[in-house]
Amino acid sequence: MQSVMNRKIKFRESFRPFAPSVLKEKANTFFEIDSGLESPYMLLVADIQSDCRSTLSDQDAACEGLEKLKVCRSELPAITHVDYSARVQTVDADRHKKYYKLLKMFEEQTGCPVLINTSFNVRGEPVVCTPEDAYHCFLGTHMDVLVVENFVLFKEEQPDADTHIRDEYLADFPLD
Repeated sequence: MQSVMNRKIKFRESFRPFAPSVLKEKANTFFEIDSGLESPYMLLVADIQSDCRSTLSDQDAACEGLEKLKVCRSELPAITHVDYSARVQTVDADRHKKYYKLLKMFEEQTGCPVLINTSFNVRGEPVVCTPEDAYHCFLGTHMDVLVVENFVLFKEEQPDADTHIRDEYLADFPLD
């Protein structure tokens, strides 16, 4: 997931991990933080709990350079840094009511109370500020779905999705 999102949406190096959003009451199940500790703005870095970490094969443990960055280190690989840390956002019903409900529904369907969290922008661009910015970014990337408030937009249903000049848009964001 990490590599796919980096290539298709963020247009940045494929090894860069994302941040996790986790239900506050479940955070210490996955991360080495005190029960009830709040981190609503992704300001806290915490290690992945040891029982959530993957056991590395000798081959994976011997990897170096960029290959080391591709090794799956935990049951939450897209948010796990090479040193087993993550920049955690805790989500509670009081502060983030809709997002909390979304995470609860995701947990009910998958058993996992964690979602990837990242800023909504392409590498090198400012974060989107308006629905128009979001729509432009949506059409210019390989995102499949855009949700803004109560609206759900599917790429294949957009009247200008085929005519949008994605290659020109993406040419403004060359990879390092």
